[in-house]
Amino acid sequence: MHQRESSLTSKKESILSTHAVLRNTYLLLSLTLIFSGAIAYFAMVTNAQPVQPILFLVGAFGLMFLTQATSKTSWGLLSVFLFTGFMGYTLGPILNMYLHAYANGAQLISTALGATGVIFLGLSAYTVTTKKDFSYMGGFMVVFGLTLMIGVFLSFFIPAISIFISMAFVLFASAMIMFQTSMIINGGERNYIMATVSLYVSIYNLFLSLLRILSAFSGRN
Repeated sequence: MHQRESSLTSKKESILSTHAVLRNTYLLLSLTLIFSGAIAYFAMVTNAQPVQPILFLVGAFGLMFLTQATSKTSWGLLSVFLFTGFMGYTLGPILNMYLHAYANGAQLISTALGATGVIFLGLSAYTVTTKKDFSYMGGFMVVFGLTLMIGVFLSFFIPAISIFISMAFVLFASAMIMFQTSMIINGGERNYIMATVSLYVSIYNLFLSLLRILSAFSGRN
């Protein structure tokens, strides 16, 4: 009897812990998206110059590693805002480019943003509601991600494949949203800061990929 009560108590604590991680992740994700959007807008109105690829890689991966290293301390919150702020700043010049290069640039951006929100909310709601365990996708996601990196490299030499790379990124980002959400609700992820970073990166990639796809079928100025 005592063992059964102990098991029920342990299960209840696990459920409460999972709910806490999920709640904290969505709260922090919302705040970082707002902050990132504000920084992107600042970069747009100040006509910030595009960040060079090498600087982007150093900044993005450096801040991501910093966030991971501090994710279990109080400095983790500062790190995640530094990371998402940097990503937002790099987004500003990209959005300006679309606004100036395409006659319907504003419509392309708003459509991509709306589609990103619908996809994220839909996939998250599906995963949370069904409580399906997508942890088996871990190995596949690693291979998929590495393949995409190779594809991005090849696209510099074969521009024609860029649209297919963007489509693949949409699938990858969507799968990552389900995978990360599943990890939270099934106990595989207990650090809400790292969960936030993973979901933020997926949303960032999803938005940019959708924007590239939409622009590929749109006329320039």
